[in-house]
Amino acid sequence: MRPTPLIIGLQLAAALAFFLGLLLWLSGNWRWVEGWIFGLWWVVLAVVFLLWLYYRDPALYAERFRMPGIGGESRSDLALLIGLKLCLPAFFIVSPLDVRFGWTPHLPLWCEVCGAILLLVGSFFMLRGITDNTFASQMVRIQAERSHHVIDTGVYGVVRHPMYLGAGLTFVGGALLLGSVSGLLISLALIGLMVVRIFGEEKLLARDLEGYQAYREKVRFRLIPHLW
Repeated sequence: MRPTPLIIGLQLAAALAFFLGLLLWLSGNWRWVEGWIFGLWWVVLAVVFLLWLYYRDPALYAERFRMPGIGGESRSDLALLIGLKLCLPAFFIVSPLDVRFGWTPHLPLWCEVCGAILLLVGSFFMLRGITDNTFASQMVRIQAERSHHVIDTGVYGVVRHPMYLGAGLTFVGGALLLGSVSGLLISLALIGLMVVRIFGEEKLLARDLEGYQAYREKVRFRLIPHLW
């Protein structure tokens, strides 16, 4: 049973308080402008993401909140998924502490501006990823019960894994905006995990999803347009 809009609203309000409070408290500066911008951006993205799924694609909403381990994924993919999920709390803890204690040199203003731009671009790819592909599960599996088929339009006509691209851009952009080199290192670790996961995911899809091999030939780039 799907949670009601009221429950979703309460959860999102709690997320707002948690993420903003965590960032600002760990930074030791409640007037930290970059922290406010990033925290508010993160919550707004989550609000749009969840509400769009809830009202426009309830099947994908249910799929994305499916518990890992019950969808037929391999153990190796589950380990990668857990690693990706651990990057989020690590990022939210380490980045503000880095700013507070100066573990690494603070990045200059132009890096923060570039980070804000990357956040916007990454948000576009993540949101278009779910609007263009109703099979955009967080788990690597063939959704036979939903008549899973290849999607090759929209952002999926640009790269084969646009949501990974969006996630990578948002993490890198967030680290740059916050001025944290430590956060940037966590972002690079996340991207490394995604690259490893892409190889396993494409192997499964090429083997078990009809038309995926032809899609790989049509859309040549996995993650970065005109590069890889």
